[in-house]
Amino acid sequence: MSSPQGDIALIGLAVMGQNLILNMNDHGFTVVAFNRTVSKVEEFLKNEAKDTKVIGATSLQDMVQKLKKPRRVMLLVKAGQAVDDFINSLVPLLEKGDIIIDGGNSEYRDSIRRCKSLKEKGLLFVGSGVSGGEDGARYGPSLMPGGSDEAWPAIKEIFQSIAAKAGNDPCCDWVGPEGAGHFVKMVHNGIEYGDMQLICEAYSLMKDALGMTHGEMAEIFNSWNKSELESFLIEITRDIMKFNDADGQPLVEKIIDSAGQKGTGKWTAIASLEYGVPVTLIGEAVFARCLSSLKEERVAASQVFPAPTSRFSGDKKAFVEDIKNALYASKIVSYAQGFMLMRETAKELGWKLNYGSIALMWRGGCIIRSVFLGNIKQAFDKNPSLSNLLVDSFFKEEIAKCQASWRRVVSTAVTLGIPTPAFSTALAFFDGYRSARLPANLIQAQRDYFGAHTYERVDSPGKFVHTNWTGHGGSVSSTTYQA
Repeated sequence: MSSPQGDIALIGLAVMGQNLILNMNDHGFTVVAFNRTVSKVEEFLKNEAKDTKVIGATSLQDMVQKLKKPRRVMLLVKAGQAVDDFINSLVPLLEKGDIIIDGGNSEYRDSIRRCKSLKEKGLLFVGSGVSGGEDGARYGPSLMPGGSDEAWPAIKEIFQSIAAKAGNDPCCDWVGPEGAGHFVKMVHNGIEYGDMQLICEAYSLMKDALGMTHGEMAEIFNSWNKSELESFLIEITRDIMKFNDADGQPLVEKIIDSAGQKGTGKWTAIASLEYGVPVTLIGEAVFARCLSSLKEERVAASQVFPAPTSRFSGDKKAFVEDIKNALYASKIVSYAQGFMLMRETAKELGWKLNYGSIALMWRGGCIIRSVFLGNIKQAFDKNPSLSNLLVDSFFKEEIAKCQASWRRVVSTAVTLGIPTPAFSTALAFFDGYRSARLPANLIQAQRDYFGAHTYERVDSPGKFVHTNWTGHGGSVSSTTYQA
């Protein structure tokens, strides 16, 4: 039998898997391709992978035998049970030190479990976020690998070669242990939800408050894409505004306004509640999609509750500039919240995350790629222990410049009855974050009144006391806890 030739194997020949294989092939790596339906392997080799070095496999055993040691096997299959099924089938075929890589959108707790389970069997596990869609997979994705630290040297060259580049820097680095890679990808996707919702609210204001045409909006998005808002999502929104259906009318207006979701934004919102981090903008972006799905109810309610009769009557050009500033300020808040969540989770789970490196990983290849991420990297390079992006000198000045516009946009939207949940919650978070004192003292008094949950006095912090507010209750408090 000839000696093994494969540098890495990839299981799963949907479009993402095929494109990642071709990307690896372009960079000089020999890939062994396998799919549960073996006929797909044959079709791939005859068509997309024709005249490449890609090797087909007829079974998992055949695939493993064609790999150099340590064997590197990457899964690009549906998250959940399919990943576990393949891992269980691979374990008996692999040897100590071999590596299993999950490149799907797996939940980070599953990656933690798999990493620990495979370690007990002497195998290494990597859970890697892959962002950039089909085009990114083919020509350079953002890759966020985490898991068994010992695996990184064995996959580093492959991953950093195929990743997108920000200048000369690959948009890929080792994130951290266990489920860190998939956690960072989850937060990336949550921020993506927030970015998309913010852009949609800007579009809604320009269309419904200002009555702008799609051609005019395309020009606005094009100009924004040459500013501090330069990003992939602004760029594609410009293109969408210009795209007409066969009848010459804007296609976007013929799409039902009910947004789908695959769950990663929801996972981010759930994680924020689990770790007690106020990631309010991503949460509102998820809820906005949920509300959009209530299409029939919304149509019925629109007949019951007509919109306010007032219309925008100010300087339209100035208000477009206000919308731009509100979008920028809200975007800063969204990313600040995402990095807050990563910092708290890392603290809870004992991970050491490099936040500047994460910003660089997102700088190219992924859906949220933008010039703005370069500013985030600079902030963390300058101060790796930065508590919040909002207090970085650059972002502090940017927020200050946008604040008046931001308030005008939110107040105008409220007056006109145009929903801007992401703009509004971003501003509310900012106002809460910059407040030295919030009304939570009253909440503590209420909790102590009805449940004897105790509170701390301003003049004696750290000491929990209970007050008999009515004269009827006892002096015994419930166990002190934070809620």
